[in-house]
Amino acid sequence: MKAWEIEFNTMAKAEPVLPEHTEENWLKYEEAGHAFDKKLHRDWISGVPGSLAPCQLVVAAVQAMDNRGYDVGEAEALLPEGFRCLRENDVMGLNVVTARIYAALSRAPKDPSSAYWTFKEYLSFDDVKAEVDFGPAAYSPAADSDFPAKIKNAWLAQVIGSSAGTQMEGYTTANIIKTYGDINGYLRAPETYNDDLTYSIAFLDGFKKHGYAITSEDIALTWAALIPDGYSAEETALTNIRAGVMPPESGRARNWFSDWIGAQMRTAVHGLAAPGNPALAAELAWRDSVVSHANNGALGGVFNALLASLAFVETDVRKVVERAVSMIPAKSEYFAVVKGALDECAQRPDWLETWAILEERYKKYHWIHAYPNAAAEVVALYYGEGDFDRTINIICQAGRDTDCNAGQILTVLGIMDKPINEKWIKPLNNTVKTFMRDYREFTIDFLADLTVESVRKAFHEI
Repeated sequence: MKAWEIEFNTMAKAEPVLPEHTEENWLKYEEAGHAFDKKLHRDWISGVPGSLAPCQLVVAAVQAMDNRGYDVGEAEALLPEGFRCLRENDVMGLNVVTARIYAALSRAPKDPSSAYWTFKEYLSFDDVKAEVDFGPAAYSPAADSDFPAKIKNAWLAQVIGSSAGTQMEGYTTANIIKTYGDINGYLRAPETYNDDLTYSIAFLDGFKKHGYAITSEDIALTWAALIPDGYSAEETALTNIRAGVMPPESGRARNWFSDWIGAQMRTAVHGLAAPGNPALAAELAWRDSVVSHANNGALGGVFNALLASLAFVETDVRKVVERAVSMIPAKSEYFAVVKGALDECAQRPDWLETWAILEERYKKYHWIHAYPNAAAEVVALYYGEGDFDRTINIICQAGRDTDCNAGQILTVLGIMDKPINEKWIKPLNNTVKTFMRDYREFTIDFLADLTVESVRKAFHEI
């Protein structure tokens, strides 16, 4: 039936009614407005759920566009007015000034003096593949009897890292050490609610249906089905998807945060889906990443997929990092970040000295941006040398988006079967909880079994 026929038939059956009171029908619009006003206030200043670290998303949007090489002077000049509206609880003014800031960002011109434009922009995976030698696939999940154990350890390690890291995300190294000292265990009972796991599970849900043929649009529609809301780049992507804007435009259109960590935080799962096959892992990660990110943000997704995929075929953690760095296109700014971090690590034995240099280098970037967090990953893996406790100690004390970083790099150690102390395992009680519409509560064993079954099925079909 055509759309006009549906509407015509509906109207033909509708008999007039005259309700006595309609005020409550109109006030539903007011309720929706109040809900938006509360969200707008949170976008100006809020505390992230796991650690209550401050996040000023509107300010961060301006910062992120500056990082991406745009002249944000017009938007920046409006920020004081926004903070005045906040102080004075001027809701109408806050709505107006926020709209003006985003309008200014949407028309911001390129800043020709920005170093961002000296690097190549990567618009597709073909652009990446043309410049990178990923090497051949070197592992068979069907032939390795230890594959299920590696997957179980990988998910266990990721849940541990995410749960530990979320307790201190969003703070600097100095303030974490001053407040908590050495991080040698959970700061409180662990919780598994976090978005890095959420989006990884969403990919896995799509992968079990589509296998290696999964597309960016398949992933986007899985998000629409399973994920009620997001933050920064993912929130923008979900809004775009629900409006019918599909990838890669969903990751670009009005997305100030396309170089942030959101892709990088969720792509170890693609290494699990393509073990020992870095080319395939990178491509799967790219398809997922461009749902919400672009260019360097998508390369961040590729990087963590490479780390996990290579962990199946390497025995030395530093070698895993070195090979993953070598598979990032050398003309990208993201390569400059991870290669620069690796070069700094090679120059001194103390991770804190190295990290201090990198903290200073990336001080203009938000703590959720991909760059400082990628550098932290390299430092923790390099100096952790495969020791689980040492690695989680470093990545947690490095701060920034700690749960995303810890979850991803500890997956590497889980795959490599590095010993995990029971102090990290027992408090989890083998349980994962999420805020998704499905997968609300399940065991780590379930997640591992789902991964093994999906990967082996997909592997047989190619």
